[in-house]
Amino acid sequence: MIKDTPKSLDAQPDLSAQDVPLRARDLTWLSFNYRVLQEAKDPTVPLLERLKFLAIYSNNLDEFFRVRVAHHRNLLRAGKKTKRILDFPPKNVLRQIMKEVNSQQDEFSRIFFEEIIPELRQHDIYLTRRQDLNDEQQEFVEQYFTDNMLPYVQPVLLLPGKIQIFLNNGALYLTLQLKDKESRKTVFAIVNIPSEHLPRFVELPSEDQGNYIIMLDDLVRNNVHLLFPGYDIIDSYSIKLTRDAELYIDDEYDGDLISKIRKSLTKRNVGPATRFIYDREMPSKLIDFLQQMYGFDEGDMLREGRYHNNSDFFKFPDFGLKHLKNPEMEALQCAALETHESIFDCIKERDALLYYPYHSYDYVVRFFEEAAKDPAVTHIKVIQYRVAKKSRIMNALRDAAKIGKQVTVFVEVKARFDEETNLIWAEKLEQAGVNVLYSFPGLKVHSKLAVVTRLESTGLEHYGYFSTGNFHEGTASIYCDFGLFTKDTRLTNEAARIFLFLETVKVPKVKFEHLLVGQFNLRRTFTKLIDKEIKAAKSGKKAKITLKMNSLEDPRMIEKLYAASQAGVKINCIIRGICCMQPGKTNLSENIHAVSIVDRFLEHARVIMYRNQGEELIYLSSADWMRRNLSFRIETAFPLYDPEIRNIVKSILNIQLADNVKARILGGKNENLYFGGSSTMAIRSQIEIYYFLKRYEEQSSQKMNADQAE
Repeated sequence: MIKDTPKSLDAQPDLSAQDVPLRARDLTWLSFNYRVLQEAKDPTVPLLERLKFLAIYSNNLDEFFRVRVAHHRNLLRAGKKTKRILDFPPKNVLRQIMKEVNSQQDEFSRIFFEEIIPELRQHDIYLTRRQDLNDEQQEFVEQYFTDNMLPYVQPVLLLPGKIQIFLNNGALYLTLQLKDKESRKTVFAIVNIPSEHLPRFVELPSEDQGNYIIMLDDLVRNNVHLLFPGYDIIDSYSIKLTRDAELYIDDEYDGDLISKIRKSLTKRNVGPATRFIYDREMPSKLIDFLQQMYGFDEGDMLREGRYHNNSDFFKFPDFGLKHLKNPEMEALQCAALETHESIFDCIKERDALLYYPYHSYDYVVRFFEEAAKDPAVTHIKVIQYRVAKKSRIMNALRDAAKIGKQVTVFVEVKARFDEETNLIWAEKLEQAGVNVLYSFPGLKVHSKLAVVTRLESTGLEHYGYFSTGNFHEGTASIYCDFGLFTKDTRLTNEAARIFLFLETVKVPKVKFEHLLVGQFNLRRTFTKLIDKEIKAAKSGKKAKITLKMNSLEDPRMIEKLYAASQAGVKINCIIRGICCMQPGKTNLSENIHAVSIVDRFLEHARVIMYRNQGEELIYLSSADWMRRNLSFRIETAFPLYDPEIRNIVKSILNIQLADNVKARILGGKNENLYFGGSSTMAIRSQIEIYYFLKRYEEQSSQKMNADQAE
């Protein structure tokens, strides 16, 4: 919390609801990651996209161990002090995590070796092992190793108590079992696989029409005899170490927060071990040797397949075989933003809703680039949580400041794994003359807002952009998010008030009436609206709540949803990731239906809809229903007032609730079974939504053209 903030703020202590039936957060996350793995084994998914889902699964798991498993290990080290405040004992959670991860890793290997590799061969793509190299390929591999790899491999004999190399976070290594040619004594060694310097997949020459690849791991294996001329190579096995990624910045830290973050970033890759991965074929003698040498606990050890860092499958070559990838979906134009040459004239005429990646993200870029050049624009204010390393939006803000516009950017430097990128951009913005505001200790700013102010004949006018996603041109092509352009003063004036708070750290004297803002009225209003549905249901009226979000974890909100279900409120949930609620449980949540949709795009938007006795309320939000979002962040939920836009969002939700291709059931014994629904036709929501929006935009364009002709 910000120091000295008044008691009237919406923030409440981070207390769990007592005796609320919950599922352990991290086990439900593993269940989500298994849904990603399901996509990798789905034969209807194009083959190279299945490889991409293996990469997503692996990347997700790496971050999970660096953050969440590290968290539980730290709690375990704290011992008895944590018992009174924890819903789930860390020792039990860690045991269940390792059991589930081991099971999933076995399935991962089966999918890769028994399904994907044989299917790659059917399309003349051959992932070649060293024993399968022909003479030409063998010569190429040896030459490649000599020309490109010798400076990086760093061979080291491992001698207990004498020689022990530091294992870098996420780096790949081969451990070798060697035999001295003279003494015949067995020794162990380690070699670096330089995947951070060279491509993980090396294309091989071929006389036929096939496409041959060797993984860098096997290329090193093929040539390690050159590194240890006095030894016979008995065998080799891959290993990898994952380290704690938490920066451990004290929330009550009073000093230079930016300086502390900079110093902590340098230590991130040398943190304590959270996972030591080894080839499941590795002999127990070598496992024991490495465990003793590095002092790993048994709980640190995790078996995997032959290859690690499988997030590198993102870079798997496609050889131009487009039929093995998802068909392209051309980004749609937004008719409401095409009526005038100036985007501000379009917004002045009507609100405009984007749902990317279906819509083009260029409209958001255009908003900032036009604001930077428009002589009438006086102020630009934006919240930066995550942005692209190469960002036209950030460049537009720099350009605006350089020509004398007042530009204010709040930079949240505690956005995990984007801290360094944010600090780099903050420096560039400051150098251009931008007024850069930095993070508050103990409080993250997660709102997705921008306000542009223009001097018009009527005075200073605010143009707002409200979103569920970040100002990130890269992720906008794969994350599903809503963005609203509006000149509605009910919203823009209150958005300006949020920026005033960020600039002055003084609580606004006027309460928020339209926007729901974390630390002020977000949690309280969401709760009151659930209570209103409960009251309606108990009086015999229709009551309904629809929730779409990434994660549902907050115990107090879950308790409210249980109470609503027991009162007869119909609740539909679309939860992509963590879901600590138990839907469909007799005498608790039988009126709650929950599904998760995992498909080619990542479902990132948050939508909260209440029936509200027939006067429906729809909010789009930056916040998931997690304790951290509702209690410890500045978040924003914004209402939809335009009837046509409301109908678009309702239609999208209805399409997703009818999904019977990519929707999985959450809760109970049927966890992650595909949802069958009641339709006799296949409904894949992400495809259906694209064509729904395409029809809508075409019809809107025709109508606008007809109106202009009249």
